[in-house]
Amino acid sequence: MESTRANRDGGERGLIVTVIAMCIGSMVTFLQITASVSSLGAVGRALHVAPATLVWVPSAYTLAVAALVLSAGTLGNLFGRRRLFRLGAVVLALGAMVIVVADSLSMVITGQLVAGVGGALILPNSLAIVAASSPDPHRRTELITLWAASSGIGLAVGPIVSGILLDHLAWNYAFIPAVVLGAVAFGFTFGGVPESKQPATQLDPAGLLLGTAAIAALVYGLIEGGGAGYSNERVVVAWAVSLAALVAFVVVELRVDTPMLDVRLFRSASFATISVVAAVALFGFTGLAVVQVLFYERAQQLDALGAGVRVVVMFGAYVVVGAVAGRLVRFTGFVLPLAGGLLMGAAAALGLLTQSATTDFGAVWFWFVLFGAGVGLVAAPSTAAAMVSVDVARTGMASGAVNAARQIGSVLGSSTLGAVLTSTLIGHLPSELTARGVAMPVREDVVSAVTSGRSLDGNLSENVSAAIGSAFTSGVHASLWIIAAAFGVGAVATVAFVRNRPHTATGQTSPAPRSEPLDEKSGVPR
Repeated sequence: MESTRANRDGGERGLIVTVIAMCIGSMVTFLQITASVSSLGAVGRALHVAPATLVWVPSAYTLAVAALVLSAGTLGNLFGRRRLFRLGAVVLALGAMVIVVADSLSMVITGQLVAGVGGALILPNSLAIVAASSPDPHRRTELITLWAASSGIGLAVGPIVSGILLDHLAWNYAFIPAVVLGAVAFGFTFGGVPESKQPATQLDPAGLLLGTAAIAALVYGLIEGGGAGYSNERVVVAWAVSLAALVAFVVVELRVDTPMLDVRLFRSASFATISVVAAVALFGFTGLAVVQVLFYERAQQLDALGAGVRVVVMFGAYVVVGAVAGRLVRFTGFVLPLAGGLLMGAAAALGLLTQSATTDFGAVWFWFVLFGAGVGLVAAPSTAAAMVSVDVARTGMASGAVNAARQIGSVLGSSTLGAVLTSTLIGHLPSELTARGVAMPVREDVVSAVTSGRSLDGNLSENVSAAIGSAFTSGVHASLWIIAAAFGVGAVATVAFVRNRPHTATGQTSPAPRSEPLDEKSGVPR
């Protein structure tokens, strides 16, 4: 009996260490995003980067993550998820260190790309390790919820920590926390985290290369198009490459015996919708964070800490609600929190249309809380819904698919909404300056400075400040309308297509890990 208890206690300690290590890994991947967003203003001023180009600072990281996350999940299944997680923690820390010593935009983007490779290795493998750590479906859903909520912690603490560092040190030091946490996550894996593989996995080199090329070309086109225009030759070529690679990827994956991604999963309208919903949630969440940080720093002239403190309200609500959303699913099923969270996010985006360059934060904080809570209701249940929708043998594949969707959504949010803000700002600024009677020479200098990212010399007049603030407000409002529309469509699709019960790609109920009947509402064993 004592031996049994000791084994049980040892197993529980190992589970705790495993979950902590994986949650730290998840947290640092999203901390890197908020460090990138929080430092945008400082990077732009220090390196004289135009707003259209500045969007590459956060987007380079998410580009690498989105392009590689699906392949990284397959490699983890084949070579060991713990091994790939450790490698990812080291690579992410190294990438962040490159940024710490960077003195040019090209070096910053290089560091972000390296860090993104690490993030791609961490995300699907940490989720697969957590999903495999408990045979109890209830416990497994709760652990997945903790893992998903830890990403919100990274998003929440990022603006505060980065803001403090940016107020006292050079902009590079905003990336020091990622270096430290990457090392901590690596160290925790030696405390009892078990190795996890999928023995039947075989390498699918054609699928790996084609899938990576399709996502990378798509995301590159989206980011580059925001600055150069979507009819630009490079953008059109990128999208043509993406389409060709995608078609070839589907053909290859349907023919190989052990595909990297079983595209038949997407025959299920429910699974496909969940993937889209996961992307939409991160699209709005990351995009709103980028837009609001730029708005507070450029339009309201706040420092990095001031902007971070305001945005952290949204992240904090995400963490709190995300931590309990997994338990809520037991009683409500997947549809209610997913659709309800998206509708809350849409309502909050519309509520934020009341803000202007002179609006006090006390008048809009509630909408940030509501938006964060809405995304919190979506993030964890969407991850859990995707994971329990497949059999245990394909959890690694499902985790890679949902993470790829989330990261593509994140890239779309930062790049597309950042581009909408920038283009609207530049388009509205001349007329705003003219309407306030700003003289032509000054007007041209202001437009040139804002377009190129150059700092404006001297103190701005009241009319110039008001014009910039109004133009920025127009850009933010355009982004908010897009977020509200995307969330609204996502809510309708959720109600129409997502099932409350776990299912496979063929529409059949997945076998539960234990032979227990499934609850009709929650879709988990009773």
